[in-house]
Amino acid sequence: MIESDDPAVLARQLAELRLEHRDLDVAIERLVREPDADELTVKRLKKRKLWLKDCISRLESALIPDEPA
Repeated sequence: MIESDDPAVLARQLAELRLEHRDLDVAIERLVREPDADELTVKRLKKRKLWLKDCISRLESALIPDEPA
């Protein structure tokens, strides 16, 4: 997922991933409230949301400058 070392590019990717993560959160909440919700779709959305969370964590750590020990 990390394609660049440029902090501006990483920050933009991070913002896009956070937005998608929030959108998935809203979609999952909406689906869960429906009585006839497709459980497989909900599981897939949750799995995608977890994957996005991992990507967000990796990008956040890539943006933190290395400090000498």
